[in-house]
Amino acid sequence: MRARLAYAAALLALAAGSVQAAVTVVDDAGRRVTVQQPARRVISMAPHATELLFAAGGGKQVVGAMNYSDYPEAAKKIPLVGSNSVIDMERVLALKPDLIVVWHSGNTARQIAQLETLGVPVFHSEPRRLAQVADNVERLGQLLGTGPTATGAATALRTRLAALEGRYAGRAPVTVFYQIWDQPLYTLNDAQIASDAIRVCGGRNVFGALKVVAPEVSLEAVLAADPEAIMAGKRIDPANPGLKLWEPYKTMTAVKRGNLLTVNGELLTRPGPRTIEGAAQLCEMLEGVRQRRPK
Repeated sequence: MRARLAYAAALLALAAGSVQAAVTVVDDAGRRVTVQQPARRVISMAPHATELLFAAGGGKQVVGAMNYSDYPEAAKKIPLVGSNSVIDMERVLALKPDLIVVWHSGNTARQIAQLETLGVPVFHSEPRRLAQVADNVERLGQLLGTGPTATGAATALRTRLAALEGRYAGRAPVTVFYQIWDQPLYTLNDAQIASDAIRVCGGRNVFGALKVVAPEVSLEAVLAADPEAIMAGKRIDPANPGLKLWEPYKTMTAVKRGNLLTVNGELLTRPGPRTIEGAAQLCEMLEGVRQRRPK
């Protein structure tokens, strides 16, 4: 009897030790991030990171977030710790986080440096390819102690992405200009996840090779590139022309073929789990572009 009790106690001790065992992952900045036990109080410093944490099964562990963390619905109830321009460091400290998720493209270097002085593990999340979204979900799940949920979500994302790649990989290429702002004109290069969605759908970003992630381009440069399709998100300010900017240029391929496309910019540019759905919608749009080619 004593032997059995001793064996049971040993198993319980082993199980307890495995739960408390430190976990280390490598983040998107190539840094090793270690938590001594599953993170229970997490602060998300970007909307896409909030979505990733929920997808990984850690929504209830998120105690603070940045503005525009509005998906899923439960994320709207999370206390805010600031915006992309200002962080309330006192509030961050008051929330006593044991993990902070930052975004290099959305948080300033100064903000990240401030957060790293707190001595709290900091995970840099920077998915630039659709495939990296699932990787982020999986690694965050490891840090949260929600591995099975995160693995299931990551597998579903990879399956959906593989289906899109398999379906559209052989399609005739479509040249695309992605307009993210119109006054002045701004676009995205191939380092942004929206450009990877264009690639998956058999498209080619006409300004993908530019060095700046969100470069300003001239109207003349777009006219010279003569893309087969021009895409932009819904206009937030009715005073901005949006896609109407191009309507006077009747000889442009995108204009004369009716390929001025309104897309869901949040799905395509916010590098979270919903980018796969955004890519699926884009792929259908580009298929329409192909169908409108002259016979």
